[in-house]
Amino acid sequence: MGDADAIVLDGFLDEETVPGDLHGSTARFRLTVSPTDERTDEMILPCSVADPQIAHQALHELTPGDQLRVTGYLRLPRTPHEPMWLVVTEMTLLQPAPTFTDAFTAMLERYGPYVCYIDADTDQVPVWTEDGAWVGVADTPADLGQLLEAFEQRHGAGGEQP
Repeated sequence: MGDADAIVLDGFLDEETVPGDLHGSTARFRLTVSPTDERTDEMILPCSVADPQIAHQALHELTPGDQLRVTGYLRLPRTPHEPMWLVVTEMTLLQPAPTFTDAFTAMLERYGPYVCYIDADTDQVPVWTEDGAWVGVADTPADLGQLLEAFEQRHGAGGEQP
């Protein structure tokens, strides 16, 4: 494969990078690629690195949430049981993941088409649809399922208005 066959993708490191072998001379990671703002266009792409220098960078310098630009070759499966992955030949850190201090007590969590605001200072969990429509407040995180089920029964599956 020549350089003309290589593809370049920007994405975010999905989770911790893992060694591909016992010596750490190769690495594997998953890259979340979202070329548009549409959630349906988002994909998680498994990646492998065979170059020892790039593998060292991936294993020791990257953290989940880092924005990367990777160049490589897409390996398509030849049988239904083989995975698809990107063989990375170049990798650049575009932006490190934000670091949070111990004072960070709240976060947004996504549950399908719903967004929840979870705050460690309170048990209540406010919920919206991804479009910004108000769903309600669960008294505790354990009550989220009941709240979402009641909302879907009132508004149709996925929170869509009938």
